[in-house]
Amino acid sequence: MSEKTYLELAQEILTTGNKKDDRTKTGTLSLFGRQLRFDLSEGFPILTTKRVPFSLIKSELLWFIHGDTNIRYLLQNNNHIWDEWAFEKYIQSNDYHGPDMTDFGNRSQHDENFKKIYEAEIKKFTENILADVNFAKQYGNLGNIYGKQWRAWKTSRGTHIDQLQEAIETIKHHPDSRRIIVTAWNPEDVPTMALPPCHTMYQFYVDHGKLSLQMYQRSADLFLGVPFNIASYALLNHLIANLTNLKVGELIIDFGDVHIYLNHLKQFEQQLQNPILSMPEIKINPNVKSIDDYQIDDIELLNYHSAGKISAPVAV
Repeated sequence: MSEKTYLELAQEILTTGNKKDDRTKTGTLSLFGRQLRFDLSEGFPILTTKRVPFSLIKSELLWFIHGDTNIRYLLQNNNHIWDEWAFEKYIQSNDYHGPDMTDFGNRSQHDENFKKIYEAEIKKFTENILADVNFAKQYGNLGNIYGKQWRAWKTSRGTHIDQLQEAIETIKHHPDSRRIIVTAWNPEDVPTMALPPCHTMYQFYVDHGKLSLQMYQRSADLFLGVPFNIASYALLNHLIANLTNLKVGELIIDFGDVHIYLNHLKQFEQQLQNPILSMPEIKINPNVKSIDDYQIDDIELLNYHSAGKISAPVAV
């Protein structure tokens, strides 16, 4: 039933959403204050009405968990979902001498010739990130985004807080605590982030040997972003439950502005026609004892079947 509630939310937005302008100049249909719930004991909540690339979810979540903020790790794992934000920083620098990329995110959606130029430029950029460590250090970093805030929040005293490790220790030793919270929204760092956190904070809850996670998302792209967020936070809960010898409980996602971009309407029409298939299972290496030790091969998605890929442009 969990995927059904996602599709019902999509239909609600399509039917009653408020038409709004947005930062990307794409436009959205939007609602405010909605919630999705998933019982993780029923299966792993990755959408089946369209294919969601789980390999990208794994590498991105491990990138966060490892405290990394440079896209080089993602590129090494053939993950390109953050390329545009690093590229935007590069083209604004004095080192960029290529074609004019002004408003490149919007222009590439409407101008096929420009889209080809843009894709060629971003390909050269990512190849340089992989080939040149110094170039990667200068232009691959996205600022103090999720991984930095989760694992090394800088205090006013100049020290650092490992929020995620503190949460794990609290789950182990004080499971009834109401303070098992990790936040990525650091107002001081927001202006220098490539993209301010969309999923801003999450809280763990232990009950009868089960670990649940509730996440708040200030801005939610229902077609492209939310399917990633659902699977990513479900996976995070599984990884932490594995470390703390708990079973999985619920994943709860609370949305602020949840929206469908106007250039995703046809894609949702297609998705809503597809049948919901059975949920897959997740397998986590039980021998991993530290959050820092998780690697790509420690996570496996079993029996995942979907209706197939539905492509849509990213609003940057």
